[in-house]
Amino acid sequence: MNSPVNSLRPMTEADLDRVLAWRNHPDVRRYMYTQHEIGMEEHRAWFGRASRDFARHLLIFEVEGIARAFLAINQSSCATVADWGFYIAPDAKPGTGRALGIAGLHYAFDELNLHKLCGQALGYNERSIRFHERLGFSREGVLRDQHFDGKDYHAIVCFGLLAAEWRTVQAHKSRS
Repeated sequence: MNSPVNSLRPMTEADLDRVLAWRNHPDVRRYMYTQHEIGMEEHRAWFGRASRDFARHLLIFEVEGIARAFLAINQSSCATVADWGFYIAPDAKPGTGRALGIAGLHYAFDELNLHKLCGQALGYNERSIRFHERLGFSREGVLRDQHFDGKDYHAIVCFGLLAAEWRTVQAHKSRS
């Protein structure tokens, strides 16, 4: 699933402070659907609900044993289809996001045996849009003026990646 220096593990209560600090950082928060600064009580309540939901996988991505990113995979009513969301530590080294993405895709398709993984990005988040496309996701649609941030309406770009597409890319890489 991961290289020896990179790994995914379940998020625990011990991660709450670090994940909250990442989530509240202005460089992360501005690309979230809810952009207010989250307090610890709200964060703990979210973690309590989410960690009891067997369809939600809250994961921490570590690089050389140090937590560097958060990844959530939420299975839908069709258990083989899921959405993902993620953010990396604002001070993470370049390449951390791509490593997280690859580890997350291995987890989704090899551990959870998903058929499809879906993602979304706010239309102004060009970095996330390019990220999804570089990982092999297809743009499946744009929801125009779908999100209101309190001031403006924004489009949401929807992505999807099928397990068969991921496996084709992985097989091609292993032959190269």
